[in-house]
Amino acid sequence: MQRLMLKFLYLVASLSYPGIRRDLRYFIRDNYYSRLNQVRFISQDYFTKKKYKIIDFHGEFDQELRYVLPFAYWHYTNGTLKKTISSTNTKAFYYFSENHSEHYTERVWQAGYGYYDVPNMTHSPTFSFTKWAQVPLKSHYKNDTFLFDRPILIIANKYNIEWDKPPVNFLDLAALDRVVSACKSNYQIIYNRPLSSQIVVDNSEIMDLNEHVWLRENHPEVILMNDLYEQHHNAVDNFNHLQLLVYANCDRFISMHGGTAALASYFGGINIILSHPSGGLEHHFDEYTTIFPALSGAKILHAKNTNELFDYLSSYY
Repeated sequence: MQRLMLKFLYLVASLSYPGIRRDLRYFIRDNYYSRLNQVRFISQDYFTKKKYKIIDFHGEFDQELRYVLPFAYWHYTNGTLKKTISSTNTKAFYYFSENHSEHYTERVWQAGYGYYDVPNMTHSPTFSFTKWAQVPLKSHYKNDTFLFDRPILIIANKYNIEWDKPPVNFLDLAALDRVVSACKSNYQIIYNRPLSSQIVVDNSEIMDLNEHVWLRENHPEVILMNDLYEQHHNAVDNFNHLQLLVYANCDRFISMHGGTAALASYFGGINIILSHPSGGLEHHFDEYTTIFPALSGAKILHAKNTNELFDYLSSYY
């Protein structure tokens, strides 16, 4: 039955979006199916409204932030959330869940395929916000600890394998030097690129950019998130918890394609996202104007290359 329905929904996707590449219509089809799958829960979600929903996910971090976490929060506000299950060090994201289990020690990107338990489960030109709610991470984690003389600017960089290819979306040392030099007089810059030992990784191997030592030598005024973790590790649960506390006090972000961009989009303000058209499907579905700003109401500025990033930096920061 599922197989026949998926074939039918692919036809619907083809007729609805004839201009989209044939292979990309499978994503639209899967989102159609995941929304139809919610029909099974109408009685439990809207009438009996007992705590029944168990949400279990260990796919990509980006997918969890965009689709799974807001779905879990909706069930929490609806009074129907029973339990959440995710990867190591995710309790801080699911702070609202009375019963959260950190069951998985690694993320498996394939786990996101065929995961029809949430109304939105993959890339799409449109999203359903019926069972999707903004998670108030900013208001929940705002604090008086991570405050500085100047407003915070977070540079959330990454340098890892992308789509089984060399890194594409990242700021190299020359770009970092330009960004820091342009902004350090107006902002307290905090640089964040987690080490593989600090987060749960998936198939994207984290590589060495050697920028932490370089920043300490060339821009000692920049605070490294890794150093903050060393200073405050006794006061925070883990690196993710620290990130949420620091991000909650920030309104200006520079982030990279993927989970880095999704996390920074949770905290309002302005988020410049570097995402090259050569990789990722967000471009094809125009998701930087739909799902990303929906995460918190943040203003999302999509830079397709570093030159555009510097243009946005000059205009907005």
